[in-house]
Amino acid sequence: MHDDRTLVEARLRRVLDERIRPAVYPESVPLEVAVWHAPGEPVPVAEGLAADVEPITVGSRWGAPWGTSWFRVTGTVPEAWAGRTVEAVLDLGFDENMPGFQCEGLVYRPDGTPVKGLNPRNQWVRIGALVQGGEEVRLHVEAASNPVVMDYRPFTPTPLGDLETAGSDPQYTLTRMDLAVLDETVWHLVTDLEVLGELMAELPVDSPRRWEILRAVERALDAVDLQDVGGTAERARSRLTDVLAAPAVPSAHRISAVGHAHIDSAWLWPLRETVRKVARTAANMTALLDDEPDFVFAMSQAQQWAWVKEHRPEVWARVKKAVAEGRFVPAGGMWVESDTNMPGSEAMARQFVHGKRFFLDEFGVENDEAWLPDTFGFAAGLPQIIKAAGSRYLLTQKISWSRTNRFPHHTFRWEGIDGTRIFTHFPPVDTYNCSMRGAEIAHAVRNFKDKGAARHSLAPTGWGDGGGGTTREMVAKAARLRDLEGSATVTWETPSAFFAKAEAENPEPPVWVGELYLELHRATLTSQAGTKQGNRRSEHLLREAELWAATAAVRTGFPYPYADLDRIWKTVLLHQFHDILPGSSIAWVHREARATYARVADELDGIIDAAQRALAGEGGVPLLFNAAPHTRSGVPAGGARPAEVSGRTTRTERPDGGHVLDNGLLRVGVDARGLVDSALDLAAGRETIAPGRTGNLLQLHQDLPNMWDAWDVDEFYRNTVTDLTDADEVTPGDDGVTVRIVRTFGASRVTQVLSLPPGEKRLVVDTEVDWHETEKFLKLAFPLDLHTDRYASETQFGHFFRPTHTNTSWEAAKFEACNHRFVHLQEPDWGVAVVNDGTYGHDVTRAVRGDGGTTTTVRVSLLRAPCFPDPETDQGVHRFRHALVPGASIGDAVREGWRVNLPERRLHGAGEVAPLVTVDRDSVVVTAVKLADDGSGDVVVRFHEAHGTRAHATLTAGFPVAGVEVTDLLERPLADTAPPTADDGRITVRLRPFELTTLRLRRA
Repeated sequence: MHDDRTLVEARLRRVLDERIRPAVYPESVPLEVAVWHAPGEPVPVAEGLAADVEPITVGSRWGAPWGTSWFRVTGTVPEAWAGRTVEAVLDLGFDENMPGFQCEGLVYRPDGTPVKGLNPRNQWVRIGALVQGGEEVRLHVEAASNPVVMDYRPFTPTPLGDLETAGSDPQYTLTRMDLAVLDETVWHLVTDLEVLGELMAELPVDSPRRWEILRAVERALDAVDLQDVGGTAERARSRLTDVLAAPAVPSAHRISAVGHAHIDSAWLWPLRETVRKVARTAANMTALLDDEPDFVFAMSQAQQWAWVKEHRPEVWARVKKAVAEGRFVPAGGMWVESDTNMPGSEAMARQFVHGKRFFLDEFGVENDEAWLPDTFGFAAGLPQIIKAAGSRYLLTQKISWSRTNRFPHHTFRWEGIDGTRIFTHFPPVDTYNCSMRGAEIAHAVRNFKDKGAARHSLAPTGWGDGGGGTTREMVAKAARLRDLEGSATVTWETPSAFFAKAEAENPEPPVWVGELYLELHRATLTSQAGTKQGNRRSEHLLREAELWAATAAVRTGFPYPYADLDRIWKTVLLHQFHDILPGSSIAWVHREARATYARVADELDGIIDAAQRALAGEGGVPLLFNAAPHTRSGVPAGGARPAEVSGRTTRTERPDGGHVLDNGLLRVGVDARGLVDSALDLAAGRETIAPGRTGNLLQLHQDLPNMWDAWDVDEFYRNTVTDLTDADEVTPGDDGVTVRIVRTFGASRVTQVLSLPPGEKRLVVDTEVDWHETEKFLKLAFPLDLHTDRYASETQFGHFFRPTHTNTSWEAAKFEACNHRFVHLQEPDWGVAVVNDGTYGHDVTRAVRGDGGTTTTVRVSLLRAPCFPDPETDQGVHRFRHALVPGASIGDAVREGWRVNLPERRLHGAGEVAPLVTVDRDSVVVTAVKLADDGSGDVVVRFHEAHGTRAHATLTAGFPVAGVEVTDLLERPLADTAPPTADDGRITVRLRPFELTTLRLRRA
């Protein structure tokens, strides 16, 4: 037989595009359209429905950036259409390649009942399957004219990312507003041909199955009268019956399809628009559930569910009904799909506390899985947090984006820093926007790395990022792929059903130990410094507010602010979403975030002040309140008393114009350029700075990644560097014992103050940058005379080691990494810590000197200046505090990291305030002291072993204790854990390295 394969395939493409798809709607009549453009922010539904409208015609421009237009469409079903299926086809000016990224709409009936969402891949509204001739049609569309921020030329700087700069020019052209007859037979023929054509293209050319499909498609095309597609569609479908009925082979890969719409809680749109995106998607999915009995839809992010409940009660009622039926599934058990690298220990825990509690309270549903398809890498402390929240599984696909190394598993157990293992799945379909295309299904099969050991994978199916969800076309394709020869089998299932099957078939999968590092998007650890500092400050203020409010409540009857703390926590958790905290959202998002963090700080400062005043009482005794988990200046952790001051600091001038700072523990040399050329640990007689090098060195790099400007820093940025060594001023500080340095470069200015606090072995570096650079990367370097092949970075509830060398491509790829409050480097008998109050990105490199010694350089990432999606990223004034701590053990690094993030608070009062709880071992760090969320008055204490060693410690309560329970993060007793005994308020605990424990203390 002659090879005519390409001829038939080309025929299929043209006939589908030019004849069959256009015949899906064979007849149409225009609707009458009128519009009201809301003058400002979105208005309530009732106001939009009642607004005075003006006529508008197809072809007219509409929609200023970020505007809202209310369209009213009216018409009459022609008498000749009686008994047929009729739909409204409403094209607001869509580009079908950009679902979720441009204009969208939510359709309402005149009484305000939501019908469904409109987006580029979902432009229809069903009027009826057996309509009456003469039936009146009246619909309202709340249309959002969201601008296209990331267009076909992505990463181009644009002012469209903020309402304040976007302008008012109309963005869209009204394209089609019709009533149309839907020919369902033709619609099904389209789906048949698409499924078979896409499957055929993925099969080997010499596969018999491919040729069987080719011949069936040819016969179907022969059966189509191109001048009467509707009249011959059924005949064409009959030619495909046999090939569509051929069952999959017994060994076929099995895909669990989960209806899905990954909706970024903010990204290329502001938070307020996400509220509407979620409502549109939820309305769409509940409507699809009504039409498709096999379909199952899962939605994560409790915050988004809460938005629907608050802002769209009519949609919420439909959602609740579908949840009760088990088909609209709460997923993930987190408040938002957060970043997991940068949130602190308690914040990461509270993501699960507030997320799981919302689903439990609203639906009685508890999630077993963490659902984070799009998060930019996963910190090594996360597994035990997932387990402590009562969950068992993790799903993500983002690691497939790594650019250097391919992850070796799709189903595995992920082991965290404490030894906890979580059953984890990476969908081999490599997208969270699966549309059931044949290429996607075939890729999942080919790509699946666990063949032989497992045969199940998951496919999150539906348009996401900006929402939209699953379409009826995807559901129809999945139905044909349920059991089809040549393809994986596809079944709609819930996440829990998938994980149960996957774990049962592969109970002992491979193990991956340590962080799940994404070899991409490394600059998200630095972009938008103001957002990151706001997060860090909020986390520590929340710790203080809970600690002092709980202490005051127990000691003085102070009213514990349950509702305020709950609300503030949810606000902070929302802003840890994986495009807000990472700095990859539009200018509008970060402008609002900075304002939100300022309000949060004011409110929390007010709670802290009120609680401390209640504790201090009236009097003139100067008190230092210590919120850190370690004794400071003689003040115990969680208590207040007069500070003990010891030692003094001196500053002397050097003959070369430099300065020497000395406090008896540390002697620091500062040269005439303001660079640190010596940091001598006096007790150890050990120099910190590498020979011939200088610390406190600001370094400036060019920074234009190949793509993903706010997200990425590419390794070649290191090829060009400017050391900022010229100083405008190097002078004594106002107090006489500090050194002040001023530098200017480009359009920017840096002012630094170097200080040695009395009695403390640490050099404090306060840096203020008035930043006005573009596409630059600013680093702060400390070259250390220290030999080590690894270093520790703080992560949630512990720390994690990374290599300082680049033996393998896996190590080389980690050229920018995340830390929380410290990094620590150590030789067996001496170490150094670098601590910070609000930076996350860093790099560590090593070099061997001519003298044979090793220089290990720690560089802190301060600022970037990408131009997309926010053209003004980080422009303005920023303040940072870092400290160099020579001679530091890992315990010193932990303590100094807390110190720099929890400044002392001073207040006059009647006398000493005893801590509510104390722990007798420094390695056991208390991260939270609070009252139980249920309002019982019980005291909840959360702590972990922080040094990486075993710990035997005694926790002592400063109040009568009637009973103790070990609980999960949601403060529920752990059934399989024996409660410790409380002997006169003393509780003995034994902890594994990095083990996390929550105790609930019942007050007597």
